[in-house]
Amino acid sequence: MRVHSVFILAIIASACGGKSTERTYTLQGQVLSIAAPQKQITVKHEEIKGLMPAMTMPYNVRDEKQLSGLTPGDLINATLIVESNDAYLETIKKVGQAPLEKPPVDTATAPAARSGFELLKPGEEVPDAKFVDQDGKKRSFSSFHGSPVVMTFIYTRCPLPTFCPLMDRQFATMQKPLKEDPALTKVHLVTVSFDPKTDTPPVLKKHAKTLNADLSRWTFLTGDRDDVDQFAMRFGVSIARAMNDPRDITHNLRTVIIDGDGKLVKVYTGNDWSPEQILNDLKSVVRAD
Repeated sequence: MRVHSVFILAIIASACGGKSTERTYTLQGQVLSIAAPQKQITVKHEEIKGLMPAMTMPYNVRDEKQLSGLTPGDLINATLIVESNDAYLETIKKVGQAPLEKPPVDTATAPAARSGFELLKPGEEVPDAKFVDQDGKKRSFSSFHGSPVVMTFIYTRCPLPTFCPLMDRQFATMQKPLKEDPALTKVHLVTVSFDPKTDTPPVLKKHAKTLNADLSRWTFLTGDRDDVDQFAMRFGVSIARAMNDPRDITHNLRTVIIDGDGKLVKVYTGNDWSPEQILNDLKSVVRAD
């Protein structure tokens, strides 16, 4: 999936204020793939002024009929509706057809890990890796051993509220119950950015502040791009960057639980999970420890 923009700050501010806002944008692009059962379409689109640069992303539709008659390669115009906690396409209109430049990326499923890196299975030890945290300090992943970890992968310029910003909101929601439940006080939240060029430690520190993150139990990490990519691949994260524009990042979503011994417990695919679900799963992990 592809995602992104400074617009995230406005989304968080509106959500915190309790007011539902709606913004409307014109989208022009080419259809790369269609997942009708999931009511989702992946589009390589031009710059959306006031929201994001040109990039490729999956978009939801509320009415499956919007996808009727569309095929990969179609050129479309559509209206992008962005709300505080949702984003979707309306009034999709086919305006032409063009050959696809490359095979579409299916962001709904986890690809096999590349470059000889196999996907981790539950019960397997998570490999150590070197990172830099929001304070600019070097951190190895093994430094979290002894504490159960909930980890997700994002980048701060992601503009759509149902992708990376949703991961941020879910983690922010979990902070209070983790702090208040004596059985879960040792659980640590970890957010890894795969956009080190933009997400420098100061940027991550500022991002953490906008989320009211308690940095004693929620750590933000980045690092060498290749190292981060290889680490993320082990959990089924797929990351692709456009050659001509590093801001154009395509990725899927993975959130994981790792026990205090550093072993993988569970992988959540996409954004179809709730804080309550993870909190319940964590209780099983704590009892097992």
